[in-house]
Amino acid sequence: MSSVVEPSAPQAPRYTKKDFESDQDVRWCPGCGDYAILSAVQKMMPDLGIPREDIVFVSGIGCSSRFPYYMNTYGFHTIHGRAPAIATGLRIARPDLKVFVVTGDGDGLSIGGNHMLHVLRRNVNVTILLFNNKVYGLTKGQYSPTSELGKVTKSTPMGSADRPVNPCAFALGVGATFVARTVDRNLAHMEETVKKAAAHQGAAFVEILQNCNIYNDGAFDAVRDDEENRIYVRDGEPIRFGAEGGRGVRLRIDGSAEIVWLHKQVMIKLAEGGGKVPESMKRA
Repeated sequence: MSSVVEPSAPQAPRYTKKDFESDQDVRWCPGCGDYAILSAVQKMMPDLGIPREDIVFVSGIGCSSRFPYYMNTYGFHTIHGRAPAIATGLRIARPDLKVFVVTGDGDGLSIGGNHMLHVLRRNVNVTILLFNNKVYGLTKGQYSPTSELGKVTKSTPMGSADRPVNPCAFALGVGATFVARTVDRNLAHMEETVKKAAAHQGAAFVEILQNCNIYNDGAFDAVRDDEENRIYVRDGEPIRFGAEGGRGVRLRIDGSAEIVWLHKQVMIKLAEGGGKVPESMKRA
């Protein structure tokens, strides 16, 4: 009696970051935050275990939309704001492919806002990376949908009269099933966030706070340069931040949120219970 040997499934190629670097010259302004994003994504890609020929990056128009040229995968550089629609068509035609959408705050939330809304509410299985620098960089510094109220630019010399769009609130509002935010300065967190988004089954939306050092330098310095101002929110974990997790966020009875000093809360409880408050906690 002969035994039947089942053929083994082909193993995914073992890639490195360099395997995802294309032969194209990277043409962003020196110091642009897009360099950090590109590096983080290229470094993260081998962890997905997906053959390069099964990965597609789709972009629209803008500085961020140069991205497909710099990835050694398949890619589409499409028209302004329409990347979500083209990515949807690709997913329908080739559901076996891993599809990324790379867009910016102008491309994705202005002319492309309607397409972004529908790809999220339909929960199309694509991973969306939205680079937010609060300005139009490619067309030389006009205000964008995320620019702050009163923003003075070439197109708003008297200051913008529009209230800014909050990308994450927008995504949550239209029913996105995965929403996250990261910042170009924190490479480890960016890699972790994009990897989790790529593993999600459905529409994953990641806002990446990105510095435009030419037309809107310092827009996110409060969180780029100061770790104390970053609040990392992880599923199932308490929201704590600051030195040694000394501050936290909790909900009030009315549903609003407040920041609390955790050391202070512990001190109060110890004092009320007649316990001794450690000197180190008093200094904190």
